[in-house]
This record gives sequence, structure tokens and C-alpha cells, in this order.
Amino acid sequence: MSIIVSTLGFPRIGPRRELKSALESYWSGKTDAQVLLKDSAGLRAATWARQHALGVTHIPSNDFSLYDHVIDTSVMVGAIPNVYGWKGGDVPLETYFAMARGTQGAADNHGCADHGSHGHGLPALEMTKWFDTNYHYMVPEFSRGQTFTLASTKPLDEFLEAKSRGFHTRPALVGPVTYLKLGKSKDDQTDPLSLLPGLLPIYAEMLRRLAAAGADWVQIDEPCLVLDLDDQTRDALKTAYETLAKAAPGLKLLITTYFGTIGDNLDTVLRLPVAGVHLDLVRAPSLLDEVRFKARSDFILSLGVIDGRNIWRSDLVALLGRIEPVADQRGRDRLILAPSCSLLHVPVDLDLESGLDQDLKRWLSFAVQKVEELSILGRALTNGRDDVVKELAASADAVASRKTSPKIHDPAVQRRMAAVIPEMARRHAGFEVRRRVQHDRLGLPAFPTTTIGSFPQTKEVRKARAAHLRGSLNDADYNAFLRKETEAAVRWQEEIGIDVLVHGEFERNDMVQYFG
Repeated sequence: MSIIVSTLGFPRIGPRRELKSALESYWSGKTDAQVLLKDSAGLRAATWARQHALGVTHIPSNDFSLYDHVIDTSVMVGAIPNVYGWKGGDVPLETYFAMARGTQGAADNHGCADHGSHGHGLPALEMTKWFDTNYHYMVPEFSRGQTFTLASTKPLDEFLEAKSRGFHTRPALVGPVTYLKLGKSKDDQTDPLSLLPGLLPIYAEMLRRLAAAGADWVQIDEPCLVLDLDDQTRDALKTAYETLAKAAPGLKLLITTYFGTIGDNLDTVLRLPVAGVHLDLVRAPSLLDEVRFKARSDFILSLGVIDGRNIWRSDLVALLGRIEPVADQRGRDRLILAPSCSLLHVPVDLDLESGLDQDLKRWLSFAVQKVEELSILGRALTNGRDDVVKELAASADAVASRKTSPKIHDPAVQRRMAAVIPEMARRHAGFEVRRRVQHDRLGLPAFPTTTIGSFPQTKEVRKARAAHLRGSLNDADYNAFLRKETEAAVRWQEEIGIDVLVHGEFERNDMVQYFG
């Protein structure tokens, strides 16, 4: 029997950032909703086809989002704050993007149709980091008397969309307990977890519809399990999955955790009435030995062995050495091979990078290559290592190269590090001495004012950058323009009385590109 290979989610942006282009075109009013939705469907179809061709047997659906998977969940369950004017029924794209980005009132091309008293536009939902990643999600907002309703069938719609294209997928949902734990109460009096009884019927109905449509597995992401949970939350998990297991008894539920160890929550997870659990064995490698012996014999273990959060190639030989004993003990039909988390956090395809140093390129692995690595592991476990001799040799060679390359291991740096002694980390002057020196040097008041750093990129700045990239503005003129913008920003800060000045960072383009 071939071992199951899965992903927990694939990058939404598209191999050439097609989603970004489609969204910006829609937001600027150059295209309409029909074009945006058509482009989105094309991206989903290409992603399913790509994963299928790479050997993924459990292909996720509902991992695509126009903005954020958590706001998609809020829309699915009808948790839309009153300020956005939603009265029930289908949730318009205008309302969705108002929650995601806010609106600019009457001047906004795709704002809410009726702002009522909010003539100056609407605020977006609060945004915060998704656990310890640099992905940001839109925080669900709840209020006293909060009710839920099935306002969107996106998980079902995308499952059926994939099915119509010949792909049998594993729908992915944000788990109900994680969803509530990550939300906030607007009145600060409603415990979000107390809303679980009203939320579960919506999830139950969605699972019933997915089962009726032919789904056999559903992935339910509960990354809150890597947090320190109290007994109330553990009881909520038990209640939730007892309810959901009864709602669609023929459906196999896979609880998905990532970004750390389950720790004290492991016993709770293994007692839940679900078919299996996904483990992040990159962040918590020791978890495997604990779970493999504790889990009941029919429990499916999804092994997150390929790092879904960085861009480095894996050591496949070492990974096989860890996985093979588990496969022999539990049986290959009780295992799933997967990335540690969704591949949302990595670039799409290394093969599209034409300007990289070749040594560096052979050390890297983007989403497509990580799926290829999973496929190699799957073939090795199914057919034996002899089936992937060349692939394993290439992996070992790349790993060895990175460990010894002077591009990473600089003898001069190593000598300097070896010369560091504890005395270098100690201050030799007390606080009062340092404070006086700083005051004399900087001349700052007791409560100095400053800004974070970068100023808004004006239309003129963007126009000059585009001209520079096209070659119609030479380096000297572009740098002179940047100096002029910088001086104007500094003078303005001086005029209004800012104490610690910043230069505005007008040379900074896209953040990732700039730091890269």
C-alpha cells in the first residue's frame, strides 16, 4: 500500500504573484468581482493540479483565501460586526474587504454600499500575528448576545469545484476552539469560549454537507493545542469533537496542530473521537516517540517532517532514519507524510528563480520542492530506498555542501567568535554614568518623541521608483530625488518638534525585496 502524502495548505499568492495583481486590480477599480473570482478559480485549479502531479494524495481545499483564512471563517459562521451593515444572506465582497482593509468612505471604489453614519469609511478588523509566524490574521470580533449562522459555504463550494476538475480533496477548516481562542470580545465581558455551544451547530452542518458531497477526510486546524491550555479549554475541545464526530459519523476528522509540541494537551488529543492527529515534528521532534506508543492502534499519525516555515532543503536520509521504525511499528497505512504546517509561509517554486547563486540554489527548497521531498520520502517508504537512490544522494550531497561551504562558514568570523570572552558582555559603567554620557551626547528631554521609521510612499516616490526600474531614470537622478525627499521629511520633523529624527526610508520598496 502506498503511503499517503499530504499538504496542509499551499501558497495562495500564485507562482508569479498572480493573486496580488488580481486583488490590486480589483481594489483600484480596474476590474470587477467577476474577473477577480475567475482569476482566483484559475489559481486554485492550477494549485490542485500541481500538487496532484507532484504525488500528493491528500490535496487540501479551502486553503485558498482572497485575504485571510480566519476572516473566511468569520464569514462562514456569520460573525460579522454590526458596523459593516450586513443584514444576513450572502456576504458581498465589499463587506468582506471592508472587514479586511477598511474603507475610505464615498471615495472607496469597492467599499460597503451603505455606510450609514460612517461617511468617512469603516475601520478594518484588528490584525495580529498568527502564533509566532510573520503571517497576520484578522482577529474575530464577538459581542454580547453573539449568534452564528451559516453565511458562507466556501469549504463546500471549493470541495465541489475541485471535484468537478477531477481532484478529490481534503477540506481544511480552522477549528472551532482555536477560532474562538483567537477572537476577542468587543465588550470585554463575553468569554469567547462561552460561545462554543452556538458555534458548533454551524460546524456540524458544514461537516454534514461535506460528507453528503463525498468528502471522506476533513482537516481541522487546532493550533491552539500547542499553547498552555486550562481545563476549561480542554473540556471545550472534548465537547467540540464529540459533537462534530456525531454530526457526520462517516467522516474522518484529522486534528491538525503545528508550531510546537502538544505537551500537556497530548492525552486530551489522543482521547478525542477523531481519526488522527497531525504533529509538527520539526518544532517538536521528540513528540514522535511519545505519540507512537500512546496512540491507539487505529489512530492515524500525520508526520510533519518537512519544515513548512523555512526555505532550506531537508536531509532526507536522516528523516528516513527517523520515520522507517515508526512505519514498521505502526504500519504504513496508519501514517501520513506532510509538511510541519501549511506551506503558506514559503515561496512557491525555486525553479522560477533564475538569478540565484547556484550553490545557494541547491540548498533551497520552496513549496513545490518541499512537496517533491515528501514524494521522495513516500516512495522510499512504499518501495524501499533503492527506488530513490539518486534523489537521496542528491539530498545528502546538498546537505553536506551547506555544512562545509565557506559561503556560510567563514574562518575569520569563527576566529572572532572564539575570541569572545564573558568580560566583553559586561558593562563597566553603572547606569548613572551611562545616563549622563547619553544625555551629554544626545541632549534629549525626559520624554523624547520619535516615529517608528518609514514614512508613507507617496505617488511621486512610487513613480520615481518605477521609472528607475524601467531605466528611464538613471541612478544619479534617482538618488538625488531620494535625497531631496529625505531632506524634506527631516526638515518637517524638525519643524514640528520631533526629538529623534528618522530619514523616512524612501529608498525602501517591498519589504521582503528590500531586506533580501
